[in-house]
Amino acid sequence: MIDLPVTSDGNIARTKKPDWLRVKLPIGENYRKVRELVDTHHLHTICQSGNCPNMGECWGEGTATFMILGNVCTRSCSFCAVKTGRPTEYDIDEPERVAQAIFLMNVKHAVITSVNRDELADKGANIWHQTVRAVKGLSPGTTIETLIPDTKGDWNALELMISAGQEVVSHNMETVKRLYRPVRPQAKYDRSLEQIARTKHYGKRTKSGVMLGLGETKEEILQIMDDLVSHGCDVLTLGQYLQPTKLHHPVINFIHPDQFAEYKSIGLEKGFAYVESGPLVRSSYHAERHI
Repeated sequence: MIDLPVTSDGNIARTKKPDWLRVKLPIGENYRKVRELVDTHHLHTICQSGNCPNMGECWGEGTATFMILGNVCTRSCSFCAVKTGRPTEYDIDEPERVAQAIFLMNVKHAVITSVNRDELADKGANIWHQTVRAVKGLSPGTTIETLIPDTKGDWNALELMISAGQEVVSHNMETVKRLYRPVRPQAKYDRSLEQIARTKHYGKRTKSGVMLGLGETKEEILQIMDDLVSHGCDVLTLGQYLQPTKLHHPVINFIHPDQFAEYKSIGLEKGFAYVESGPLVRSSYHAERHI
């Protein structure tokens, strides 16, 4: 159970954002160029679909996280701003368009993610494989991180997703085990851990992300750190959860930057090779450092 903040009239209260959660507005020439490339090539980005608070900063630096396999997800996670429903988009030309955009942007380190496509027999693995190969074909010097979805235990699909030549494979745990039912109802904590372990066994640099402020305890954060390290996770990102709309899971509390700094120190002591920890940190934030 989660203790939700409630107003005097019985409605769920929205907690006011603290001063340390201010973000940069999306402006500048680089931002305009990235937006034009995304629009021209009919691409999706998690920056836009996920309401990322760092879009202004990242696009202003000429980087973006591309989202493949459409922008409608088959999952209904209570924290996520991406549309949920029955996807109609399956674009076989998408890998080449993504590769062309990355080539034109002259990206040194590309991050690619996707929605969940549980209705597809291969969970979208073929498009994943083709996209990475297409990027490597046009931009052989570009390193790639793929932030992949849960394959629901289809380990053949997982192998196809991660065998195309990317250097880093990320799969987000998102939250602690106790909160999976209200936050990630179609996912399984232990299955995600196994996916990370199998990815590590395949020889990839592994990465995962966890949101804070959903009602977890410090002890639960330390436990998920232990679980990730024991399953071969190399890189951990920790960031503040921000409620996208009134219909999404409420923010239970805001974590102070000093606490994020403490978690970073603890994570490094526990054995992570790299920990990115801060209120505005998201999975692909400063991803070029994680390789």
